[in-house]
Order: sequence, then C-alpha cells, then structure tokens
Amino acid sequence: MLAKDIREMSEGDINARIVELERERFNLRLASGTRTLDDPLRLRVIRRDVARLNTVLREKIIGIAEAKETGPKRVQARRVTGRLGRKAATATNRAKRSKRA
Repeated sequence: MLAKDIREMSEGDINARIVELERERFNLRLASGTRTLDDPLRLRVIRRDVARLNTVLREKIIGIAEAKETGPKRVQARRVTGRLGRKAATATNRAKRSKRA
C-alpha cells in the first residue's frame, strides 16, 4: 500500500483499514503460536501498512500538506580517493582557512 494511495482515502476508510489489518495481524500472531505460517513476512507487511496508515491519518488530522515530489536538493560532495587525494583535500581546506583568518 502506497502513501499516495492512502492520502486519497477518507479518514473513515483509513480507520476501517487499520481495524481490518489489526484483526488480521492478531489472527496471524495466534496462528504462529500453534503452526508454521505460510507467509511469515505478512506480519511485517501488515505492521508497516498500519504504521503508514497511522502516519497519513495523523497528517490529515493536523493538516500537513503533501510533501513535494522532488524532495530536498542534494549537494554533490567532492570525491576524494587515495592518500594524495586526502592530502590535497586537507591542503585545500588549510588554504581556505588561512584566507579567512
């Protein structure tokens, strides 16, 4: 279940889905005590879906708008490899620091 799909749901639908998943999770936990589950990873998927649903529900309650699709802008770090690269990088940093002083 994707967050953008959840955001399209109403609060009542989200709450109903949470109850449904919690019931399924409870039944799987009971079954895991008595037998081997066919899909043991289903417990993890349910737990994460419930967390995702609760997060989106909380966003709706406090009125947080959907985040931008582009995300934060990342600055590309300078690639420093090997001993000489590290020495050059520190020499460059020393030169920058001495100019400031």
